[in-house]
Amino acid sequence: MRTHIVWDWNGTLLHDMEAVVGASNAAFATLGVPPITVERYRELYCFPIPRFYALLLGRAPSQQEWTVLDAAFQERYAELSGACGLTDGAAELLAGWRAAGRSQSLLSMHEHVRLLPQVRARGIEQHFLRVDGRSGISDGTGKSGYLLRHLAALAPEVDPRRTVLIGDAADDAEAALNAGAHAVLYTGGSHTRAKLEPLGVPVVDSLAEAVEIAERMIA
Repeated sequence: MRTHIVWDWNGTLLHDMEAVVGASNAAFATLGVPPITVERYRELYCFPIPRFYALLLGRAPSQQEWTVLDAAFQERYAELSGACGLTDGAAELLAGWRAAGRSQSLLSMHEHVRLLPQVRARGIEQHFLRVDGRSGISDGTGKSGYLLRHLAALAPEVDPRRTVLIGDAADDAEAALNAGAHAVLYTGGSHTRAKLEPLGVPVVDSLAEAVEIAERMIA
């Protein structure tokens, strides 16, 4: 059984930080919070996401406020994300991994019904054994449970112990650990290198490096 890669979408395969921050600012505006820059976003962003909002609000959002924030984010992100391209080299890496006879899948906390058209529009769906997004309203708590279900759906062909999750955020590392898998984190997304390095997993500045490390992690 060879190494399997689970790819994250937003901030990893999809170069969309400008759209994410634009959508976040639209959400913040519903509660009167002033807009922030991409740099400030990456400095503050954390999980669970309600904690991130609490840093900006000075208090935890109520359930009603969270629902409004999420709806505003999703609406604005849908408007902005169409112009976002894949991260440099991503298409070639996906094609190369598949051509080498290795397996890969995609797991995102982006809503599944919105995710699938985005993946298809960029011509990469055929590279994945499975594409899974979030179902239902986001609770902002991360992807651990989703990764467990994702890997269960891929069993027995995919072994968590021979799986590497490539993502850009702390919850990617946490989800991999909880699933008995490995993680490599990319610095081009939602978290700065300074926030990723203490997590105890490899941190890289390009997806090519991430794939190289994934190949070496599992002998």
